[in-house]
Parts: sequence; C-alpha cells; structure tokens
Amino acid sequence: MQTVAADLELFSYFRSSTAYRLRIALNLKGIDYRITPINLLKGEQRSEAYLQVNPQGLVPALRLGDGRVLTQSMAILEWLEVTYPQAPLYPDDSWQQAQVRSLCMEISCDIHPLNNLRILKYLVGPLGRSDEEKTAWYHHWLHQGFRVLEAQLPDSTYAGGEQPNMVDVCLIPQLYNAYRFGLDMTSYPRMQNIYHHCNQLDAFIQAAPEQQPDAV
Repeated sequence: MQTVAADLELFSYFRSSTAYRLRIALNLKGIDYRITPINLLKGEQRSEAYLQVNPQGLVPALRLGDGRVLTQSMAILEWLEVTYPQAPLYPDDSWQQAQVRSLCMEISCDIHPLNNLRILKYLVGPLGRSDEEKTAWYHHWLHQGFRVLEAQLPDSTYAGGEQPNMVDVCLIPQLYNAYRFGLDMTSYPRMQNIYHHCNQLDAFIQAAPEQQPDAV
C-alpha cells in the first residue's frame, strides 16, 4: 500500500496496549506518522508539558499538524476511519459494523481497564498486594473476558475474516499482554490462531512493542 502523507504526531509508550492499537491501525491504513515516546514508568505522562497535550495524563494522544489533539484510543480510531477511508477497518453493512464495535467495546471497556498499568500499580502500591496477587488479579479478569470473547470470534484467519478489521486492531495488543503475563491460552484456540496470522503482517510487526523507538 502506498503511504499516505500526514502530519501526525503519536504520543506513545511502547507497551501501552492503547497506543499499540493506534500504531496497528495507522500502519494498516498506510498513514505516515511520527512517534513521541512518553515513558509511563518514569512518570513523564504527569509532566507539565505533557498535561498540556493531554490533561488526563494518559497515552495515546494524537496531535495534528494544526495543533489540535485527539485523545482516547477508540475515539482516535473512529476519526482515522472517517478521515482516511482507505483500507477500511469496518464492514459496509451497518449491522456488521455494530457487531464489530460491540467486540471492540468488550476488549477496550470491559477487559483492558481492569488490567491497565495504573490499576496494577495501585494494587501493589497503596493496597499492598504482592506480585503474585497482582498476577492472579490480572489472570482472573482476562479469563473472565476471554471466555466470552473466544466464543464470539470467527474460526478464521483474522477476527475480521479474510482481512483484519477493528477487532484485530484491539485484540492483538490485549493478547500480547496476556502472553507477556503468562496467561494459559490453551482454552482460546481461535485467539491463538488470529494472533499468529496477524503477527505475520507488516502492519502488526512494525507496530509491536519491540519495534518501537522507546523499547527497552
């Protein structure tokens, strides 16, 4: 795919699953962008300079060439889909679009927030939980979400069928984190299959945390 010239600055942390979503989508659509790393472990998201970009102190944020800033990954993904319609990430049919959005919301609203870095840090910090308890929390909520999601996904190459769609964009970062935290994936063969095939595509390979300029 020919790269689309765009003056877009993505504020990203290499292991942020929400920033990971945007990198995948931008790559699938062939949109040119540059990355400004924000190190969450060093607290750079709470710096005065970054809070002027995103008052929530979260990543990602996307700054346009005219200085406007978009925040919240799902809102940014929707804006990208409308603004750059090439390589669409939603089907044409409105019912099918709603089904895709439903699955994306399961991942982004029901699964992801309970496993977010700031939640895990709060567990072992102010609440004084051990690393083992933190991992048990992480695995519990992943299994709760994954059991339902696995049953809803198609038995196909991608969550989108023969081509990746917005579900794949949201799913792969969540699966990356699941593997990283040692979740037993035996019960999720469809997810494993989708993860394998997506990660053979350049758009996903180039978006992976290990490929980012701030990877350590």
